[in-house]
Amino acid sequence: MSPAALEATEDSPLQPDVAVLLDVDAEYRRKAAAGKLRRIAPHRFNPTGEAWLPVMNTRRLDWLFLVLFANTAQAHKLNATLEWVIIFFEQDGQGEDQCTVVTEQHGSLAGKRVIRSRMPECRAYYAAQSGF
Repeated sequence: MSPAALEATEDSPLQPDVAVLLDVDAEYRRKAAAGKLRRIAPHRFNPTGEAWLPVMNTRRLDWLFLVLFANTAQAHKLNATLEWVIIFFEQDGQGEDQCTVVTEQHGSLAGKRVIRSRMPECRAYYAAQSGF
């Protein structure tokens, strides 16, 4: 397995690399926009029972991912339900963790997709992408 595919963080001993998470996010948003994902009817914030929430399962290396748009009170309040992406991940059945991917609104990463809890790593990722 490539060392670039895994990162140790303070909160979790092992998490997928930022590049892997951003790739999963991009795939999900692309497929959701194209209507290529199964849709579920969430119980929360869904008074009509409509199946509107696209769900994607995927794998990268030995990571399993479950991906969906945020269906939280805050996401609905800010009209961000089709912007915020929640990625649940696990490796070899060793517990589950999650992250939220959003489009940054401020600073040097404004307009870029970022993982909320991993901003320094996102900065480094985009710096490497731009050749700096």
